[in-house]
Amino acid sequence: MEWKNIYRGFLMGISDLIPGVSGGTIAFILGIYDRLLAAISGFFSREWKKHIGFLLPLAVGIGITFVLFSRVIDYLLKNYNQPTQFFFLGLIIGILPFISKQADMRTNFKFGHYVLLLFVGVALASTAFIKPIDADVITSLTGKNAIGLFLAGWAGSMAMLLPGISGSFILLLLGVYPTAINALSTMNLPLIAVIGAGVIVGFIVSAKAIAYLLRQYTHSMFAIIIGLILGSIFVIYPGIPESGTPFVMSAIALVTGIIVANMFSVAENTTK
Repeated sequence: MEWKNIYRGFLMGISDLIPGVSGGTIAFILGIYDRLLAAISGFFSREWKKHIGFLLPLAVGIGITFVLFSRVIDYLLKNYNQPTQFFFLGLIIGILPFISKQADMRTNFKFGHYVLLLFVGVALASTAFIKPIDADVITSLTGKNAIGLFLAGWAGSMAMLLPGISGSFILLLLGVYPTAINALSTMNLPLIAVIGAGVIVGFIVSAKAIAYLLRQYTHSMFAIIIGLILGSIFVIYPGIPESGTPFVMSAIALVTGIIVANMFSVAENTTK
């Protein structure tokens, strides 16, 4: 068992609770993105045993975070929204040099790759102007809303695996995010089970697809990933904070996020 994956799952879980922040981005920061895709794909094959040691501790870390920190994240977003968003903004900015190096952009990128990067970045950034669906919080499960929640979980999980796209943000756009957070906070097991089932199915399908595309179209996929990460900066950016304490807190949070991203990137690179 790779028990250090518990803390990796912890970090990915926190990020997936934040609208605008991708667990895939955190996986890239931690240097485990390729292994994550391979493990998810391989877990549902005959070779599942060799992947369980990687996935189980990761799942434990994510699960603990969801249970323990859903209320904390909810509190931070309500009371310290801008510093919290600026911290994750710092994480995303901090990872860009690492991913650029991984992609070896100067050597591998042609003109078409930069066009693709720009197109994807602008497309994602434009979602910042899309108004999320206003929806009441669902507290009881019915046949009708179960289908919608399952599909929302599926869509959210597909986004979670792509760096730059937040599964939580997809849920927010679909009007399901308040329901998901409330279900985690109150341990509403039927709702958690339905959304979770959609998430699992989405993971299986999207992990195989993304892994295939990374193998066959490596440079184009890196262009897409970098474009998604750049675009997510505009999605997360909460605006200029007020002068005084809010500004100082946000500035410290931004710098801290950049430092943390670099620390993890360097640390995980040296342990490979």
